[in-house]
Amino acid sequence: MQLSKQSTAPWRLLLCILACTPVWSQTDNLPSPQPPAALAGVDNGSAPAATDTNSTTDNGDRMLTPPVVSGQSYPTAVGSEERSNYLRAGVAFTSAYTDNAIGSLAGHPLSDVSYSVFPNVALDETTFRMHTVLTYAPGFTFYQRLSALNQADQNASIHFEYRLSPHIMFSAQDGFQKTSNVFNQPDLASAVTVPGGPVAPNFSVIAPTADQLNNFGNAGLSCQFARNGMIGGSGAFSNIHFSNPSQVVGLSDASTREGSAFYSLRISKKHYIGASYQYQRLVSYPATGLSETQTHTVFFSYTIYPTTKFTISFFGGPQHSDTVQPPIPPLSFQLPEARAWTPAAGGSLSWQGRLTNYSMSYSHVIAGGGGLIGAAKMDNATAALRQQITKTLTGSVAGSYTQDDILGTFLAGAYSGHSIMGTASLRHQIGEHLSVQLAYTRLRQDYSGVSVLALTPNTNREFISVSYQFSRPLGR
Repeated sequence: MQLSKQSTAPWRLLLCILACTPVWSQTDNLPSPQPPAALAGVDNGSAPAATDTNSTTDNGDRMLTPPVVSGQSYPTAVGSEERSNYLRAGVAFTSAYTDNAIGSLAGHPLSDVSYSVFPNVALDETTFRMHTVLTYAPGFTFYQRLSALNQADQNASIHFEYRLSPHIMFSAQDGFQKTSNVFNQPDLASAVTVPGGPVAPNFSVIAPTADQLNNFGNAGLSCQFARNGMIGGSGAFSNIHFSNPSQVVGLSDASTREGSAFYSLRISKKHYIGASYQYQRLVSYPATGLSETQTHTVFFSYTIYPTTKFTISFFGGPQHSDTVQPPIPPLSFQLPEARAWTPAAGGSLSWQGRLTNYSMSYSHVIAGGGGLIGAAKMDNATAALRQQITKTLTGSVAGSYTQDDILGTFLAGAYSGHSIMGTASLRHQIGEHLSVQLAYTRLRQDYSGVSVLALTPNTNREFISVSYQFSRPLGR
């Protein structure tokens, strides 16, 4: 009797775990155990902290997991801001002004002022095997002119790492946001992430003030089966849902599903090479029907760790796409499938110091359209800098450029376009619990086929936030 593909999947995982068993049994030869944060090889995609700055690993046996194959993002905090085993809570009051509140729906820019209050609670706990970070920040936003958009916001996230054995690591994270404005976050400057590899949702198209749900998550398992060899796999998803389509004419709901597997080889203490396979299913839901693109990609990667806090990665390989789209007016017939081979490539860099954190990345890949009519050939460059200027003053700057070329139809050029966004902020700590943050965001979105963005592509947003926070150590 032949087994189906679904029924063989558990056996493949079991064989992987059995292959790692000889490595587990040699724990007597390993140094004293360290907390998971030091063992994971990545902390949201970065190299771990270590007391020996001349070594890139905590010991000679345990490998790091390069972010280019793990799919994690680089951390945003500077070294002096890193904390663990804390329960934090507080409240933030924010007032923001935007000069383009509803996009092109009014035919001209329409400004508005919003007021938000965000209670928040966060748990960061590290044990012998596990590291968990939970955050929850419900919010209430009120608009001075667009009172119909007043609503309760929701911001929640979880990051979880669990070491099943000395050489097997499981990690997962998920973020959820329900809002009338994606800028409504307790700390917008810290919310900008720089991907460490090719797997990242496309959030380049930002809807104006409109009710929406955003969700992104991933999970992965890595297994070091030999002194210098590691295998692993991961899955990721993202969803965008607009509750009222009349507020975002030209945009549509979208979802992304992705699965990947990798092999990583350590060729020296600081140098890693690897190979990855990735499958994507990219779906958007325009008014005319469902648009779907499936991709198959093989990536080859190289990562170097000059120091424990410095990571440089490159990746590249062939990518095959298969796209099916519904009729797009003025066409009234189903378009044929569009199949193509295209190159995929990119690179990233991250440096995390005691007072400075800097990261940047570039990728040329096929990704979801992020609300456009279909999947896109995407060129994305992102950079973020966070600097602790004085003991009480922290500044940050982040920016991104994205070019989206829609796949599948000769009419897609009208829906293609690019976006440029930059955010700068200053945070001043007043005493132990009180802080004030000032920030400015500039956004330009050139998409001639997207009605809600076409006539008013520019958005400027300034905000001031006052927050009160307190923390309590756990298990101390």
